Parts: sequence; structure tokens; C-alpha cells
Amino acid sequence: MPATDPSISLHDFQHLIREMYLEKDVARGIDGTFMWLMEEVGELAASLREGTPAEQAAEFADVLAWLTTIANVAGVDLSAAVAEKYGSGCPGCGLLVCTCDDTEKP
Repeated sequence: MPATDPSISLHDFQHLIREMYLEKDVARGIDGTFMWLMEEVGELAASLREGTPAEQAAEFADVLAWLTTIANVAGVDLSAAVAEKYGSGCPGCGLLVCTCDDTEKP
């Protein structure tokens, strides 16, 4: 049954993906799951060039789902990882609004 509330926390999404797919994901392993993620990134790239907004949204969701799947198999809590790295600002300059040089990867 689809959720009626369109918002979902990253923590809840990771839990949802874990509940739906963990057994299959663990059996496939990180390498196999990574290949699926790369396929979805390619589909996202194609939809950004030629897709409708609805197609683009669906591809973004697929990429996030496969990334979350890898995190589950690897035992990474995405909410904690994101909060640790980005919760206080840019990891490069430390500011909320990044001031890093555009040639640098923050």
C-alpha cells in the first residue's frame, strides 16, 4: 500500500528498503548491488537529458534506493553518516554556505 505522506526521513527510508529487500541484497552482495546502482545512474543520466519530470523523479528514487541497499549490505547507517559529514556545514570549508573554490571538491 503506497504511503499517503510524500515525506519520509532518510532513516525511515533505509529501514523500509532493509525490510523489503535485505535478504536478496545480502545474497547479491555489494559488488552485484553496485552494478545495479551504476545501471540506475545511467538511466538517471538519460532521463536528465531526455526524460519527463516524472521519469526523472522515478530515476532519482531508484538511484537513492540502490545506494541505500548498498549501505544496508555494508552495515552503514546513512542518517548517521550524512549527519557526521554534512550536519555542521561543508566538509571542506566548514561553513553552512560553502565558500570552497569551485575547482575543489568539498
